[in-house]
Amino acid sequence: MLFGKKNQKAVAGEPNSAPSKTAREHAARKRGGDSIVDVTAVPREDASEPVSARVGVPAVLECRGASFAYDGAADGAQVVRDLSLAVRKGEFVAIVGSNGAGKTTTSKLLNGLLKPSAGEVLVDGVPTVQLRTSELARRVGMLFQNPDRQICQNTVADELAFSLRVTGVDPDEAARRVNALVDEFGFDAQAAPYLLSRGERQMLALASVIAAEPEVLILDEPTCGLDYRECMDVMARVKELNKRGTTVVMITHDMEVAFDFARRVIAMADGRVVADGAPETVFRNAAAMEAASLVPPQMIELSLRLAREPENGRAFAHVATAYEMVQVLGAAGFRKRKVS
Repeated sequence: MLFGKKNQKAVAGEPNSAPSKTAREHAARKRGGDSIVDVTAVPREDASEPVSARVGVPAVLECRGASFAYDGAADGAQVVRDLSLAVRKGEFVAIVGSNGAGKTTTSKLLNGLLKPSAGEVLVDGVPTVQLRTSELARRVGMLFQNPDRQICQNTVADELAFSLRVTGVDPDEAARRVNALVDEFGFDAQAAPYLLSRGERQMLALASVIAAEPEVLILDEPTCGLDYRECMDVMARVKELNKRGTTVVMITHDMEVAFDFARRVIAMADGRVVADGAPETVFRNAAAMEAASLVPPQMIELSLRLAREPENGRAFAHVATAYEMVQVLGAAGFRKRKVS
């Protein structure tokens, strides 16, 4: 039970209802506020219709009954099993799951590094088995979890130019792109990549992928090993790319990052999809979270716990962010308190 008897009435309201309008208005007036915020009506970025649901939006990546087993796996065990999913142009998709769920293998199937042992994987409607590596590289960029496995040149400028050189981009155009990225990211063009910090190397690896201007960007644990500021720097760049039209598929263990940035979440377990939909819908699916051995983002987990208390009615049923939690608590008559 969260609330004492003094506050129960304002919060509980009627069964299966949000805090009453009267309670919200009263709380706002006591705080001196002029407007009333109903958290059930607060728009969130993921509240819009997902791209995957829009008729006519083409799939840029697609798995059709795809399976894969690594050579030498015990009993030929499949890491990915009969996987079917489609990622449409302009989406920002997070693939989540515990270790061994098949996330990274799925990402390598989607970018053509691996070929399915059964079923098929398509890029822009063409099976990856029919596409040359150079064609795949131009369409799908990949950011590895560890930038040190991606960086291979002696200067920042050479690293940025590497993918352009191997894909045959005109030298003048390549130089223009490199100079633009150096300016945009604030790099020292002649710096040695391995003398950069972990976060700077991750940003360099991201920029080197962006240089090729791929239609799709696949990120394998892009925030792994980064501090909060470095994480936000990387994700802000990725978010901006998505806004410009780049399709993003992100593999992550960080549910907070998935909820904050992705507009669609695919949860995997044992090489299969166990949930696929809007982030809040997936993270509130208790059966899917248990199957994938995942814990939802902190605010959603807290709201689920509070919603189970009968005294709280439905007050917390729609809370997913710290802002919304503050609004509900404010509507219930709680004030800022000093905690010693």
